[in-house]
Amino acid sequence: MLTTSGLRPDEIPALMNGALSPHPLEKGHFEAFLPSPCVQNHAANLAFLPDGTLACVWFGGTMEGMGDISIYMSRLAPGSSRWSEPEKMSDDPQKSEQNPLLFTAPDGKVWLIFTSQTSGNQDGAIVKRRISADDGRTFGPVDILCDIPGTFVRQPIIGNAQGTWLLPAFRCVGVPGARWTGDVDTAAVLASRDAGESWLMVDVPDSIGAVHMNIVPQDGTRMVAFYRNRFAEQILRSVSDDDGMSWSAPEPTNLPNNNSSIQAVGLSNGRIAVVYNHSNASMSGDRRHSLYDEIEADEGAQGENPEAAAVSQGRKAVWGVPRSPMSLAFSGDGGRTFGGQRDLDTGDGYCLTNNSKDALNREYSYPSIIEGPDGALHVAYTYYRRAIKYVRLASPES
Repeated sequence: MLTTSGLRPDEIPALMNGALSPHPLEKGHFEAFLPSPCVQNHAANLAFLPDGTLACVWFGGTMEGMGDISIYMSRLAPGSSRWSEPEKMSDDPQKSEQNPLLFTAPDGKVWLIFTSQTSGNQDGAIVKRRISADDGRTFGPVDILCDIPGTFVRQPIIGNAQGTWLLPAFRCVGVPGARWTGDVDTAAVLASRDAGESWLMVDVPDSIGAVHMNIVPQDGTRMVAFYRNRFAEQILRSVSDDDGMSWSAPEPTNLPNNNSSIQAVGLSNGRIAVVYNHSNASMSGDRRHSLYDEIEADEGAQGENPEAAAVSQGRKAVWGVPRSPMSLAFSGDGGRTFGGQRDLDTGDGYCLTNNSKDALNREYSYPSIIEGPDGALHVAYTYYRRAIKYVRLASPES
C-alpha cells in the first residue's frame, strides 16, 4: 500500500513548490506538488519530451468552465529534483480551455492539444493545438484541430503500424431544450493518415456513456481501449483488431468507475497498469445534478443533436460519487481482468462542488500514468482541485 492520509486544504499551498521529496511510507519513491499560480488545478497529463524531460500539462484558473481557465505546463529535467515554474500555454479570456495532452510526432515536433468551450457548455467545445519545433521549449500559435462542436479529448495520441495517428475523443451531445449534462455522450477516434493535416471521425459503436477513451496497443494489429463510465458503474473496455480503425462495443471490466477519468498504459513487461478511483455509484449515495452546477448557463446548449431527443429519456449521467481513493491496478491478460490494487491516496473524496477558492473540494482525480525508460512509473493527479500531485514509483509493482 502506498497510501498517505489526506492533507488539510490549508496545508497544500505551502507544498506547491515542485520539489521532489521521498515518499513518507515507501522507500525509493518520490512525490511533489507542482507549482501553480492558480487556485484550481486539474486534469494533468504526463509525457516525455524528446530530450528526456518529463513534462506535465493541466488546466488552471478559478473554476472549471470559467473564462480564466487556461492550459499550464511544467517540466522536470533529467536529473532535476524540482519541477519548473509553470508556463501558461493558452490565454483566451472568453473560453474555458481544458484537458491538455502532449504528443511527440514521428518528425520530432511536439504537439500540445486541448479543448476550448464557453462556460459549462461542453457540447459546444472544439479542439485546439499548438506545435513546437524545438523539443517543446517554445510553441507556435494556437490553431484549430477539430471544429466539430462537442468534440472533447483527454487521452494521448497513439500511432498505429500504418502510420495513422489515433486521437481518442468523446462527443459531448446536447439534448434539445436542455443544458449539457453528459447523459448521451459517446466515444470516437479522430484518425489522421497525413500527419495531422486532416482528421476523420470514427465512432465507437454502442458507446453511450463511454468517454475518455484510452487506447493501449497490444501485439500485432490488436489494440484495447478503456473508458470512463458516465453512469458510474464499471470501467469499460473495447477491442480493435485492425490497428484502431474499428472497435467493438465497450463492455464492463472488473474495476469500478465513478464517472471520473482514468488512464492506462502498456508496460515494458507486457502488463497494463491503470490509475483510477476505486469507487462507483453503488458505494455512495452522494449526487449532484451535473459537473457545472455552480456556473450559470448563458446561451444554452451548443451542440444540440436532434437524434439525442430519442434517447434523452433514458439513463442519466451520475455525478457526485466520491473521487477517492486514487488507486493503481495491473492486468496481465490485455485488460480483461485487473488485480494487485494499491491506493496512492485515500480520503473522503468529496466532490459535490468544484469550489477551490473556498477549499471545499477534496477529490483525487484525473490521473495520468507513464513508464520511464528505467521502468519507473510516473503518476500525476488532481489533489483537492487545488494542486497537481506527482508520484514516482521506482518499479511498476513495488
